[in-house]
Amino acid sequence: MTEKKKLQEIDLYKPIQRYFVKEGYEVYGEVNDCDLAAVKEDELVVVELKLNLSVDLLVQATKRQRLTDSVYIAVPKPKYKLRSKKWTDLCHLVRRLELGLIIVSFSGNRKNVEVIFEPTPFERKKSRNNRKRNRVLKEISGRSADYNIGGSSRTKIITAYKENCIQIACYLQRYGDLSPKALRELGTGNKTSSILTKNYYGWFERVQRGVYTISEKGKKELNENSEELLSYYKEMVKEKEIHTK
Repeated sequence: MTEKKKLQEIDLYKPIQRYFVKEGYEVYGEVNDCDLAAVKEDELVVVELKLNLSVDLLVQATKRQRLTDSVYIAVPKPKYKLRSKKWTDLCHLVRRLELGLIIVSFSGNRKNVEVIFEPTPFERKKSRNNRKRNRVLKEISGRSADYNIGGSSRTKIITAYKENCIQIACYLQRYGDLSPKALRELGTGNKTSSILTKNYYGWFERVQRGVYTISEKGKKELNENSEELLSYYKEMVKEKEIHTK
């Protein structure tokens, strides 16, 4: 049984060379640090070859944009699906850098070249997702302060929703059984009824129609959350009591 030959960057050159020759270009390898350079009349195309779509490849390709706007990166066809989120995100990054993307697939002796997209100007405004942007701004507006450490992956995140739950739990713990209306008057916001009804964390119990209390689970887990956040709402409670006297 013959051992399968390990793929090298030079294996990408010939199929891409043939592709551009068919498109009417004159093609040359290793020209002033460019892996492949192709010319047709006044047009210059540069292709950088790598076995993986990496940061090094992107840096190398963007340097070639000093020579021409027509810069491609070329990699072997990845083993994972081209419809995957990973591939979609990588393509978005390449497009954003205004680079073209070529993949080469190897099947036996056959080598197929596919231009995924051409190098074209990236229109940032059109790519902006206003719905997701508004979600970020809404989340920020729902938080009283910054209680999370950026980059955390294995710690509990205090979202605007959870902060609202903590606020309601603090007030129920302080004042006892309350209705959603009474809680809203204390400043817990328009989502109060929904939070109490859905009871996502299991912190609340309905003691009678339209009246809620904090559950034993709520009392226990309330103290396991951000001390800074608990102190903030406990201080708010004190201030409200002072102003109502």
